Amino acid sequence: MNPQPPAASYQIHCRMTPEAAALERLCQVVRVRGFRIAKMAMENVGDSLDIALTLEGNRPIGMLQSQLEKLQTVVVVELKDQALSVVERFSAG
Repeated sequence: MNPQPPAASYQIHCRMTPEAAALERLCQVVRVRGFRIAKMAMENVGDSLDIALTLEGNRPIGMLQSQLEKLQTVVVVELKDQALSVVERFSAG
């Protein structure tokens, strides 16, 4: 049996229009695309929601970014940092 490689960690910033169930749809896309939300912060700013996500997963983050950008309520998705594996994060700290 092959062991799973350590999950990489990604930080994404997302701006959305605040509509009913918009946040739930965002979380569903993240889950369906094979990522786990390790941390999430959301703030109402004017007429938008600013969402900061720390995600963990082994799939290509570009595919998730592309899917999030297709959501009707999403205005922008930015990948904040390069991926760090779990081992790299613990070694650095």
